[in-house]
Amino acid sequence: MVDYVSVLLDVKPDIAGPAPHPSGIPVWLFIVLIILIAAAAYFLANYLAKSMNEKFIHEQQQDAENIILVSREKAQLIESDAKDNAINILKEAENEIQRRRGELTREDDRLQKKRIDLDHRVEKIEQRENNLNKRQSTLDKRQNDIEKMSSKQLEELQRVSNMTVAEAKQELLDKVEKEAHSDMARIIRQIEQEARLEGDKKARETIATAIQRVASDQVNEITTSIVNLPGEEMKGRIVGRNGRNIRAFEQAAGVDVIVDDTPEAVMISCFDPIRREIARRSLDRLIQDGRIHPAHIEKVLNEEEKEVSRLIVEAGEQATYDAGVVGLHPEIIKMLGRLKYRTSYGQNQLNHSIETSKLASVIASELGADVELARLGALLHDLGKSMDHNTEGTHAKIGAEFAKRYGVNAKAVNIIASHHHEVEQESVEAVIVEAADAISGARPGARREDLDQYIKRLRALEEIANSHKGVTNSYAIQAGREVRIIVTPEEVDDYTAHQMARDIANQVEETMQYPGQIKVTVIRETRAVEYAK
Repeated sequence: MVDYVSVLLDVKPDIAGPAPHPSGIPVWLFIVLIILIAAAAYFLANYLAKSMNEKFIHEQQQDAENIILVSREKAQLIESDAKDNAINILKEAENEIQRRRGELTREDDRLQKKRIDLDHRVEKIEQRENNLNKRQSTLDKRQNDIEKMSSKQLEELQRVSNMTVAEAKQELLDKVEKEAHSDMARIIRQIEQEARLEGDKKARETIATAIQRVASDQVNEITTSIVNLPGEEMKGRIVGRNGRNIRAFEQAAGVDVIVDDTPEAVMISCFDPIRREIARRSLDRLIQDGRIHPAHIEKVLNEEEKEVSRLIVEAGEQATYDAGVVGLHPEIIKMLGRLKYRTSYGQNQLNHSIETSKLASVIASELGADVELARLGALLHDLGKSMDHNTEGTHAKIGAEFAKRYGVNAKAVNIIASHHHEVEQESVEAVIVEAADAISGARPGARREDLDQYIKRLRALEEIANSHKGVTNSYAIQAGREVRIIVTPEEVDDYTAHQMARDIANQVEETMQYPGQIKVTVIRETRAVEYAK
């Protein structure tokens, strides 16, 4: 067959007609045979493929039927298990319902029993109330009878004594009050004498020791707001054309610049000491620099404000170092440094706080109190004075709230709030700080007063003393540190004299402001005068 194919391929067509095969078979017949064979092979291949496909499909159908059969069996098993579980759950629910019903039945029985018991108790209470009402009516009747008898006896007593009840009560009270006054005056004098002897001795020793160990300078520091000028022509440059420079300076600094007839000096006036200090430093710098115009004024004020803020922080840190106090919040240190520019009666408040802290620590060590607490409370006791210009309230209250806000312990906060007795003192350290504050403010050279304030304080002391009944004369002496009061002996006895001294002292504390302390002395003198003829 291969030979036939090769012969067929090598044969070229002849124009005269097809040439016969060398074996004698025509070529066309050979081609037909090949086509028949190819067709048979094709049909055979299709038949085999179809039969194999049908066989595969039949096998797949059998596998699917098997899977379906297995799935149905599993589904039946799952359904059976689910029915069993549902039956079990239903049985358990029925059992739980039965149990709950039993509990509810028992609870209902118990409540029914309690209701019956309460009904019995209510009946008993009602019976008792009825009995009590009967007894009360009987008692009321007896009370009325007793009151009638008492009124009759009282009328008989008034008739016999020729005195009313009010007159008898008043006479008895007067007699008892007179005797009580005498006894109280005697006891008070005795107790005060004993306490004064012992207390004065111990107090003098403690205070003397504290003052000797601190040994503060007695030079009075006075902060002024006067700026010296190199010459009178500088006043004109400060004022500027049509007042331009002075208006710009006052507006930017928040102060008043007073240019008067004082030679070679101007005065800066402001209620806030920090602003006043910034303005003073800025004006000094402008005078030295010579360039005084609005733009340069604002620049110098900003620079000096930053410099003063830095100096405030340094002053606060130095104060804590000098007082030996550590661990304060930076805001408290900053506010403490502001006291450098605050004065009271000419006394610098930062130096006063440091001095008070040292005095309080010495007194606390002598008395066995908490030295660290006394030192801390004394250093911060006037903290509110650095902000009382901008905040409403007393400096003790303001300082206590500020210290509490920044983590100062509660005892130290109480020391700050109570050093002027605005709140109750809760520790002995609070009393120590109050004493140290008085020592620092009352020592010689610590504070000063102008003449007008001094005279007003003396007059106020005498007016308070003269306002009391029985006062003949009063004299403020020792620069207003003592007031002596002369009373009429017929109107004021010994007890009343002691009470008057306390009342006047309390009134002075509540109505006046003064450095240190004021001694109130009430003098009662009885004079017996006779004439020999």
